[in-house]
Amino acid sequence: MLQDRTGSPVPQVTFRTRRGHEWADVTTDEIFDGKTVVVFSLPGAFTPTCSSSHVPRYNQLVPAFKAQGVDEVVCVSINDAFVMNEWQKAQGADALTFLPDGNGDFTAGMGMLVDKGELGFGQRSWRYSMLVRDGVVEKMFIEPDVPGDPYEVSDADTMLRFLAPSAPKPWDVSVFSRDGCPYCVQAKQALRNAGIPFEELVLNRDFTEQTLRAVANAATVPQVFVNGTHIGGSEAVSAWLSERLAA
Repeated sequence: MLQDRTGSPVPQVTFRTRRGHEWADVTTDEIFDGKTVVVFSLPGAFTPTCSSSHVPRYNQLVPAFKAQGVDEVVCVSINDAFVMNEWQKAQGADALTFLPDGNGDFTAGMGMLVDKGELGFGQRSWRYSMLVRDGVVEKMFIEPDVPGDPYEVSDADTMLRFLAPSAPKPWDVSVFSRDGCPYCVQAKQALRNAGIPFEELVLNRDFTEQTLRAVANAATVPQVFVNGTHIGGSEAVSAWLSERLAA
């Protein structure tokens, strides 16, 4: 039976983490005492929804959370420290703190331990998120108790809406570029100067010219997209930024 522990203190446990080549024990108090912390917990490292959606969006929204007074955003999973460290590297999720709940002690204390034996996973965490202030759970978003792996309410956007319903979200920006392209350098620098993070895709590494023609109806780079809208090349990016900054 899943438990909503809103208003209760988080469980007192010790997380066995790895820093470099050494073990480093991290206690619940070290993570939560005197801090505002967003926690999201999920079934397992390297699993599809966790890797494609849950972790990347929380990682992207860390600056937005910190603007609302959040000190740390923590990802918890019942995996060992080695797996969690490698997953964090693979995800490029340096803005997050990954905590290995290898024995499930924290998850059990939260009332979120479930049996995933039919998948060969054993005991795992149900998917949920929570806002914790000074060690006390202020709000939990628990996925509905239905078969499968629902992903409806524990996402980063739901948590941000709870914290600050009117807070602006960062733009989703992708830059299609090519190594050695001076116009690509100009477009990327303009975005950096404006403080706008972006994802870069490089020709013949991440995409082909055929892909570029298919998505942008163009064969030249850079091609920049913002929130699903095609902006264009470096001059178009400069014009777009000028318009936004003047607004």
